[in-house]
Amino acid sequence: MRYRSVLTALATSTFLFAANPARAADLEVTHWWTSGGEAAAAKVLAESYDKLGGDKWVDGAIAGSGSTARPIIVSRILGGNPMGATQLNTGRDAEDLVKAGLMTDLTELATKEGWADFIRPAKLLDACKYEGKIYCVPVNIHSWQWMWINPNVFKEAGAAVPTNWNEFVAAAPKLKEKGVIPLASGDAWQIDGVFRVMLANLGGKDLYLKIMDEKSVEAAGGPEMKAVWQAFADARDLADPGYVGRQWNEATSLVLTGKAAGQIMGDWAQGEFGVAGKVAGTDYDCLPGLGVHPVLDTGGDAFYFPKNANPEITKAQLKLASMLVSKETQVAFNLAKGSLPIRGDVDMQTANACMQKGIKILADSNNVLPSYEQAFSSDTQGQIEDLTTEFFADKNMTVEDAQARYVEIIGEAK
Repeated sequence: MRYRSVLTALATSTFLFAANPARAADLEVTHWWTSGGEAAAAKVLAESYDKLGGDKWVDGAIAGSGSTARPIIVSRILGGNPMGATQLNTGRDAEDLVKAGLMTDLTELATKEGWADFIRPAKLLDACKYEGKIYCVPVNIHSWQWMWINPNVFKEAGAAVPTNWNEFVAAAPKLKEKGVIPLASGDAWQIDGVFRVMLANLGGKDLYLKIMDEKSVEAAGGPEMKAVWQAFADARDLADPGYVGRQWNEATSLVLTGKAAGQIMGDWAQGEFGVAGKVAGTDYDCLPGLGVHPVLDTGGDAFYFPKNANPEITKAQLKLASMLVSKETQVAFNLAKGSLPIRGDVDMQTANACMQKGIKILADSNNVLPSYEQAFSSDTQGQIEDLTTEFFADKNMTVEDAQARYVEIIGEAK
């Protein structure tokens, strides 16, 4: 979910951007959308771009999650072999690359098309800015704060279908008796995601903002944060040993097939349910905010356009950037991706029941939170991920020990 020590690389590398030898019609686009639902969404963008005529989307999918793909993407840009466009998370993923002058300035296009008038919330576009100029295009709103459940599994186990996290935990013994995994997950960034969700939705908005915005050591070491760590310990007890090495979409499949009861995962999981032909509210259900606090962060995906000496590639980049924020693309892409559009002026009436819940929550600005990627540097994100991953894997690590280390990280956070 991050790359590290980019500044070191910037200080020791030489950047030579030669003209791209490919014909102007070829625009290589790198991304890590390789699961079934993600690939379907990427196909929507590729086909939409190709239909514009002239230029061609050359797919550069990189297998694995962002933690696998991001270092590869950054390495190519630093090495003078830039792609035409690349997906990254909305936030600070490309901060050092932008500072080094390696990304195309989109300010003129954004001003001409009035992006600031329709992109919402405004901080999505703000996350693309550096020194007042715009360097990326946010394409969706993804929120981590979701839990996906298979209601039929609970019914078959003789347990009430939960409406919140506490009820989910209470149902776990009956699920285990039936040989059902209570909580499906993978490791590393997925485990860290569970922790993020619990911080926001069990700790509450005030605690979340004190840590995200203020980097408050007092809040990180307080009793409310201890309760979050205890809930995270409960989640540790509900996961199966097979979570190590499991991909996130494999965990989603366990919920789909009834082998697991639930999964805490961002709303991109909806794409997997959609590809499987499952119906929200019937075959599966969702608990935004873990059914406790209905707040969602507004992270997501954004496209950056590395500088290139070929003027035809630059024209193709701007054409793609314009297409990504168009009404037609926003509706088609986000319906396939399971995410919400960055435009508030598009018709999403055909969105499923879970997406409608998300739309309703985000309609109230009081329910909107900054994402980790917007609040923390890549290094701080990495330190927290390392801690949460270690805690989840080692049941001998106490809540007190984990929280003490967390306080140290927040105290040095940037």
